[in-house]
Amino acid sequence: MALFQRTRPASVPPTPDSGAGLSLRAKWAIGGAIGGGALTGLLATGSSALAVYFARRVITPARQRTADQEVLAVIRDGHQQQVILAANDDTTVDGVYGFFFDGGKGHARIGRIVSYSPAERTVAREVEAVYSGDLSQARWGWWSGAVYPDPAAVGIPAEDVLIDVDRGQAPAWLVRAGGTARTWAVMVHGRGASRQEALRAVGPALELGLTSLLVSYRNDGLAPSADDGRYGLGSTEWRDIEAAIEYALANGAEEIVLFGWSMGGAICLQAADLSRYRNLIRAMVLDAPVIDWVTVLAHHAQLNRIPSLVGRYGQLMLGHPLGRRLTGLSAPVDLKAMDWVSRAVELRTPTLIIHSVDDEYVPYKPSALLAERNPEIVTFEAFNHARHTKEWNADPERWESVVKAWLRQQLAPRLNPGGIRQGTDAAAPEDQLSSSQDRPGE
Repeated sequence: MALFQRTRPASVPPTPDSGAGLSLRAKWAIGGAIGGGALTGLLATGSSALAVYFARRVITPARQRTADQEVLAVIRDGHQQQVILAANDDTTVDGVYGFFFDGGKGHARIGRIVSYSPAERTVAREVEAVYSGDLSQARWGWWSGAVYPDPAAVGIPAEDVLIDVDRGQAPAWLVRAGGTARTWAVMVHGRGASRQEALRAVGPALELGLTSLLVSYRNDGLAPSADDGRYGLGSTEWRDIEAAIEYALANGAEEIVLFGWSMGGAICLQAADLSRYRNLIRAMVLDAPVIDWVTVLAHHAQLNRIPSLVGRYGQLMLGHPLGRRLTGLSAPVDLKAMDWVSRAVELRTPTLIIHSVDDEYVPYKPSALLAERNPEIVTFEAFNHARHTKEWNADPERWESVVKAWLRQQLAPRLNPGGIRQGTDAAAPEDQLSSSQDRPGE
């Protein structure tokens, strides 16, 4: 979920605990102090242009990803290929990743590290598959957690379906579990990503007997755009997830499990809070979720060397009615309502949070704090050296094991007051749920 592409100076390390030393309460106290008529005065200052720029970048969808990863060479040995890349914090983490090139037309799956030269700042990695394009001709591209281009590449049968949303229809992939699955997984990708991101979770969902719906939502390039063409950071997008839940219920689902990555996690939290179907959401699995936008925005202001006060002015513009004229939002974004650290006790949906402590885009501490403040509802699983939303990529076996073990507990048949077990096909007996099968396509 890159709010800004390739703008972090190398000398400024990502710091999980951001916010220029101010507590959350202090930040909002300052925001309130400069509210109302003070905003008009702010616009006359020299820093206002930077604050407007910061605010607009947060909520404006990028039309094209920045190709910021250099390809130095591609070596072929028979049917095997290796790619030599410029070494950086992403390419030197072991695991399996996606690499997009040629403006996104090319897509390759990059595997294990073959060799690494810190002195030359190069890394050689195995090329596991090239789905499209000619990697040998690539010179620049971008690193991604999206390993597969579509369900067919994973070896999973899927249907293309359309979900009725505001302003039209949003495409989704429907992956049916065997039998009559009454529990469906609705999977929500992050900011600037696509439903490809969710393909990593389909295998575990199938093993648990869950039918999966991998959705698109407003402004992601597949679903219809919002009226204002701006991200609501979860405050508007959750309605498209409610529409997906409605589709699932109309097609046999009785309960829902939400999966969300990055901003997709913020969207899931809003759906669990505001949707009319919230009582049917059995559980949530959130990967590197945005738990508190104030912390995330303060973090990005720091990474981009934007003065902290200017960053807070930008936040104010997002949430103040007068700021709409500058940001282009049709309605203010209530960042305070999406602060789940402060609202921890209000979260009543069982939630698993997976978050790497070295996440460079979304600091992990709000995730840990949410679990600390609501331990009966929230389970926090920390990863190391996985970067943002790439916990699965760095260690797929651990990620899947954690998700399956936790969901088995949540989906286990529950006793009603009379002591008679009630369950669904997805909430099968433990011995049935624990029967393992190979991940599709591997």
